Amino acid sequence: MGKILCFIYENMADFETVLACHMLGGIAEKEIVSVGYEKAPTKAISQLLYMPEITVKEAINLDDVEGLIIPGGFGRECKEELIELIQKLHEDKKLICAICAAPEFLAKAGILDGHSYTTTLGEDYFKENGIKDCFPRQNYLEEKVVRHENVITAKGKSFIDFGIEILDYFNIFEDAEDKEMCGRSYKGE
Repeated sequence: MGKILCFIYENMADFETVLACHMLGGIAEKEIVSVGYEKAPTKAISQLLYMPEITVKEAINLDDVEGLIIPGGFGRECKEELIELIQKLHEDKKLICAICAAPEFLAKAGILDGHSYTTTLGEDYFKENGIKDCFPRQNYLEEKVVRHENVITAKGKSFIDFGIEILDYFNIFEDAEDKEMCGRSYKGE
């Protein structure tokens, strides 16, 4: 059974990844595993508490990981072990997904240098906050969701399309029409 890791952290925007995890959790061959810097309760923006099953350091040593999903949020602390996990999964050509502000983790890990991506964090965010922009802006696309090889990124309000694209990566849909119907269903169209 392949593991899909979902990184959870303080003040994460949990709504951005819950649907993707819900959809993947319905697939018998996939196991959703929550990971955090510590095995301690973590409060999301929604005020719900989450408890990581394993630490990021433990996740680095797993050999049956098929992907990593990272939600956006406030107070994104990018520790060395998360960079190591992202880089390892990227080297192994595993799926890496980040939504809203979370592509910042991928940029800091250096993997967006070779991938097209999108993010909610514009250049103005960095200028207004006096922070060095870590993104390779030449690879930025103004799209709701961008899938480039094993990397999927999305704007925060595109969480339904983000989840659908993750399912599509794992070849869950029979064809493009099936994929479109699934998206319309979740959007109430």
